[in-house]
Amino acid sequence: MEAFELLLPLAVILLLSKLMGLGAHKCGMPAVIGMLVAGILVGLLRMIPWEPLKRAFFGQEAQFAIDVMSKIGVVLIMFSAGLGTDLKKLKSTGVASVVITFLGVAVPMGLGALVAFLFFPKAGALSALFYGAILTATSVSVTVAVLKELGKLDTKVGTAIVSAAVIDDVAGIIILSVLTGFSAGGSGGWSWNDPNAAMVVVKIVVFFTGAIVLGVGLRKLFDLMERRAPHNRRIPIISLAACFLYAYCAEKFFGVADITGAYIAGILLGGTLSETPYVESKVDTMGYLFFSPIFFASIGMKLSFDGISVSFLAFGFVYVAAALLGKLVGCGVGAKLCRFSARDSVRVGLGMMVRAEVVLICTEKGVTAGLVSDAIFPFVFLIILLSSVLTPILLKWSYRREERFPKEETPHAKNS
Repeated sequence: MEAFELLLPLAVILLLSKLMGLGAHKCGMPAVIGMLVAGILVGLLRMIPWEPLKRAFFGQEAQFAIDVMSKIGVVLIMFSAGLGTDLKKLKSTGVASVVITFLGVAVPMGLGALVAFLFFPKAGALSALFYGAILTATSVSVTVAVLKELGKLDTKVGTAIVSAAVIDDVAGIIILSVLTGFSAGGSGGWSWNDPNAAMVVVKIVVFFTGAIVLGVGLRKLFDLMERRAPHNRRIPIISLAACFLYAYCAEKFFGVADITGAYIAGILLGGTLSETPYVESKVDTMGYLFFSPIFFASIGMKLSFDGISVSFLAFGFVYVAAALLGKLVGCGVGAKLCRFSARDSVRVGLGMMVRAEVVLICTEKGVTAGLVSDAIFPFVFLIILLSSVLTPILLKWSYRREERFPKEETPHAKNS
């Protein structure tokens, strides 16, 4: 395959991703859904019986190049997410956000793991836990947009959702790191007497300790660079180099997911640095302009129904239900325990129910590690679609109902 032939699939992927992303946005859904649809449409080109076209899009060399660019895309997404994680919020969120996050992670993870274990008991505990870990991810971008539109973002509900989402991301990444580490360590069980298991724990601790120590040094270097040359292009360039170095070392030397390394690099270089918005804007421009659409489209291209049996189909639909109910019940109960009203507790659960890019990233990592079947992708796509559609509708309905029946006034009370 000649190098220039790769330009055709790139052009098609980027064009379709933009068009489908705009379409999804106009329908009130995340652009991620449009990019996935673009990948599915590109995948349908397999049905055209023209060898040069198939080779250009699906040949071994073309797929390798797309996979490399997808890897860069997912690393940039997680780095950007880390840059946008404000550590100050973690200190000021209060008990409510911690409780909401804890139950919002534990309940969907427990439900997902239970469903996977009941349907596939022979797959092992590690596989079941990874299926559960996929469901811990959340994405409140749709929720924030809805609450902002309704003028409710600065309310008790809006603040709790945004704060809990920050802690949720950190907790989810730590869980993913631990499970990926056990997978890389080759430990099939959870006995702490297992030398492989002990080594996994040691590696994870050493990675996070070393990452933080190095991060402190990098922050001091960035502070110095900011004072001498603010808004200089060398700052985002060195930031990207640190991101890639963290991602590489995490996977290569510590058995921790590369996306975890990128996310930790983003947290350490973001938050309190005055140059963070500048670096984040450059990373977002590069990522979402080119690499990220390729990642999401590549997921869509790999979407296949070949491995879906009747039993897996049943598992998939129960898994989707566990994903939606897990966040709704877990976060809702957490809010209620923190003395939110019943109505506001349901709103918190609904707001935390949305999934987007992180759930795809976790799923892809599980498939790569051999812990998750690639047949789960259509159901993960369904989770994203349903949560992105249902959350805005139900949130708006709850607030409109409040305006119609304020405070304790209900239709029953009004008619009595």
